[in-house]
Amino acid sequence: CRVDVTDASTLPPAVRGCDAAIYLVHSMGNVADYAQEARASAQAFAAACTEAGVRRVVYLGGVAPEGPPSVHLASRLETGRVLREQAQGVLELRAAMIIGEGSESWRICRDLAVRLPLMVLPRWLRTRSYPVAIRDVVAAIVHGVLDDDVPAGSYDLPGPECLRAEDILRRIAHLRDIEPITLRVPILSPQLSSYWLKLVTTANYDLARELIEGLTNDLLPSRPHYWEEMGGHELQSFDDAAREAMRDERTLARRTRALERAVHW
Repeated sequence: CRVDVTDASTLPPAVRGCDAAIYLVHSMGNVADYAQEARASAQAFAAACTEAGVRRVVYLGGVAPEGPPSVHLASRLETGRVLREQAQGVLELRAAMIIGEGSESWRICRDLAVRLPLMVLPRWLRTRSYPVAIRDVVAAIVHGVLDDDVPAGSYDLPGPECLRAEDILRRIAHLRDIEPITLRVPILSPQLSSYWLKLVTTANYDLARELIEGLTNDLLPSRPHYWEEMGGHELQSFDDAAREAMRDERTLARRTRALERAVHW
């Protein structure tokens, strides 16, 4: 099936006869008013699932910040609310940074750590979160689909360590045997920082800007931890997940790899 969540007519054929559905969609970076598009898409998806009798919907969203959410985080939380209120058996799994190939937040941190011999550390890099390995997120999603005993609702997916954003950069650099020179600065807002991301990272710029602006508050778990529902699931450490993500890199061009080696040298 060809599915476009912004075209409600494509959804009923896609979910017809399905027992469960996994919603991994966001509109960030696609359109100017992506929050409105994300809300409408979630409403259309929920309506199609309800009509088709889908018993379980698993949605991967973002952690609620301790302070006012950025536009991006508010949109992810709103999507979860819409799905939970309008579809049946919804599990909203909330993760901070996912460590793994294909994660834009991981890509940003990885590129900054590997490509900057001198790091300027603004105040917002002291915000804390629990980054989680992509293999653990996949395990949580699969468990949610297969286990009917997990109650519907929203759950946090924290990784095993609470890290500041600057700690994440240092840890990644250390894994690549890089010891960058660091300089703390009291200014440089997330918005200003996003302007030079184009020069450093291969991540989608519009997406990167939204993600950076969401780092003004701690992203700490406040909901029940989903790992309790999974029993003895063992979380992958940050360092092991980061090593695995860097081993799995397939999208870097040879020229980019050569440039990174030159910066390292």
